[in-house]
Amino acid sequence: MELIEIIKVIILGIIEGITEWLPISSTGHMILVDEFLKLNVTPQFKKMFFVVIQLGAILAVVLLYFDKLYPFSRKKTSRQKRDTWVLWFKVIVAVIPAGVIGVLYDDIINEKFYNYKTVAITLILYGILFIVVENRNKNKRPKIENFQQLTYKTAFLIGVFQVLSLIPGTSRSGATIVGAMILGTSRYVAAEFTFFLAIPVMFGASLLKLLKFGLVFTGAELSVLLIGSFVSFVVSILAIKFLMGYIKKNDFKAFGYYRIVLGAIVLLYFSLLK
Repeated sequence: MELIEIIKVIILGIIEGITEWLPISSTGHMILVDEFLKLNVTPQFKKMFFVVIQLGAILAVVLLYFDKLYPFSRKKTSRQKRDTWVLWFKVIVAVIPAGVIGVLYDDIINEKFYNYKTVAITLILYGILFIVVENRNKNKRPKIENFQQLTYKTAFLIGVFQVLSLIPGTSRSGATIVGAMILGTSRYVAAEFTFFLAIPVMFGASLLKLLKFGLVFTGAELSVLLIGSFVSFVVSILAIKFLMGYIKKNDFKAFGYYRIVLGAIVLLYFSLLK
């Protein structure tokens, strides 16, 4: 594997680690950056790689929130263990809509929506939504400030919003955070629940892509997957810590403006190439 290809994979891993957790669309960034990097792999492998690289990002969530998500810890009281199980049940309920739609319509979604126009439009649309929702919620006290107040109904509805993230450019974290805030959760709960939802969703999406691609790789392809996932893991830890610190004192409007600008850049760049 050539050094230049390793550098490309490292750059893509950095971008994935940052954009997977910040609500700015990892797909939108990957599509744009790939135009310049041109990773030397087959188109089939590239599509699979852009999904499976998320496994590294998922492991970062598992590491950072292990104590909160592990129901068998001896350090927890019986009530805390019960609360942990209830949290997992809420995550499972929220995962159902995207899981069903994703399995049934994965190929159709990729065929119809995996293009620069869709990515640009969804980047801009959800950027505007972030600004609108934050302005609407200004000076309002959230109805849901912890996971005990998060009902199964609200969890399921957040999962319905997550279905929107199947459209490239939407951003899985962006769709669920906007949806959760519309439903009355605090930014902190919205962000953390988004992280937890990512574990089964992204594991499932990665497994689906791997099975469709086939579990046979060349040495170079395996290196690309391992390096990209490891870099994504390390960068994700930093990105998650940054986001949770940032939203303690700030809202999401900055991300909304960023999405609008990026969407305009994507639309302009690819339009000029046509």
